[in-house]
Amino acid sequence: MSTDAPISTPISVPPASKSSQLDAKTFQRLHPRAYLERFLSEGIRPDGREPNTWRDISLNAGPLGNTTIVCGVKAEIAEPDLERPEHGFIVPNVDLPAICSPKFKPGPPGEEAQILSERINSILIQADVIPTASLCIHPAKACWVLYIDITCINYDGNAFDACLLATIAALRATRLPKPTFDEETERVTCSPTEKSPLQVKCTPLSTTFGVFDSKHLLYDPTAFEEPLLETSITVIANEDQQVLSSSQLGLGPRGDPTVLERCMNAAKERRLALEKVLDEI
Repeated sequence: MSTDAPISTPISVPPASKSSQLDAKTFQRLHPRAYLERFLSEGIRPDGREPNTWRDISLNAGPLGNTTIVCGVKAEIAEPDLERPEHGFIVPNVDLPAICSPKFKPGPPGEEAQILSERINSILIQADVIPTASLCIHPAKACWVLYIDITCINYDGNAFDACLLATIAALRATRLPKPTFDEETERVTCSPTEKSPLQVKCTPLSTTFGVFDSKHLLYDPTAFEEPLLETSITVIANEDQQVLSSSQLGLGPRGDPTVLERCMNAAKERRLALEKVLDEI
């Protein structure tokens, strides 16, 4: 999944010398907050978007730019849990390797990757995206285990929205071979030709916003903007435009009691656009 940021407001500027370009980059690195404030005072963000403008979303099998997520589903057969003999398993795992951004280091999954994995797992369970009972092959004997591998290959902020969208797309595209359980041998045989889609019951999608300087509501924050935000708000809505949950990280919006309502309304509109993208694959 990729989010590409179009330049929504053209700006005419005189040709800049190499030294002035270097000065701008240095200023951005040394004074990121002041750098962002100067752009927002003109009603525009450093990537060319207005505060309430999304980045483009596309789903395909090729290389993409900006925040790019690759998601695959691997299915294995295992024995069900003794306490849930008629249910299978869903195991999401998010990987943020060092190759996707300098902010991540080589080694085992860091805290941010673990938190993303937990958040993805939580929404899959709460929304009952794939009923685990549909993954049962034979009670107490065999079931499917779905390993959802979510890897970021280029990080430019708002990883949760990208990871959840890629996960839903991958689950909708997954086909499992038809299994047959032999009572005598207690073995499972999978058909080499017959395949069926997963029972995707719900397709929750998330929309994230950031509050900067207590007055700017930024849609779909970038990697540059994220560390400068006072508050991050995520709204999750289903295919019926119902808000399943909303979460807030940070101090909270101050001075504007309508922020959360505005986020929810915008999330519902964004949900329609995301659904169209999903239908294209």
